[in-house]
Amino acid sequence: MNGNLIVNIILAIILLGMIGYEVYQHFNRKRAAVILTEEEFRENMRKVQVIDVREKPEFDAGHILGARNIPYSGFKTRMVEIRKDIPVYLYDQKKSMSGRAAVKLRKAGYTKIYRLKDGYQNWNGKIKKK
Repeated sequence: MNGNLIVNIILAIILLGMIGYEVYQHFNRKRAAVILTEEEFRENMRKVQVIDVREKPEFDAGHILGARNIPYSGFKTRMVEIRKDIPVYLYDQKKSMSGRAAVKLRKAGYTKIYRLKDGYQNWNGKIKKK
């Protein structure tokens, strides 16, 4: 009985730690970038760097017209291709990878970071397919 109590306490501590970490990551992603609606995103697209962080096959199947593909899987090494003096607009299929990419950019000293609210899956603007 005493052994079961210890195991339960350890499992509860692990679970609380995991929940705490997820909550921390959620707020970290929220602080890293400003969330834009599709209309706001479209408004200044010609003046910014639009980055699609999905993998190449997804990008090739269809992407926002004018976007560059820097997949999240290689983002850490390729983010040097992104200028710090021009705002960065990020998107992915939904919004989880763009949030992680925003955190990486913020840690690297980028300050003008924006994310598409509902991701590419709900984009109604112009697209390009390869």
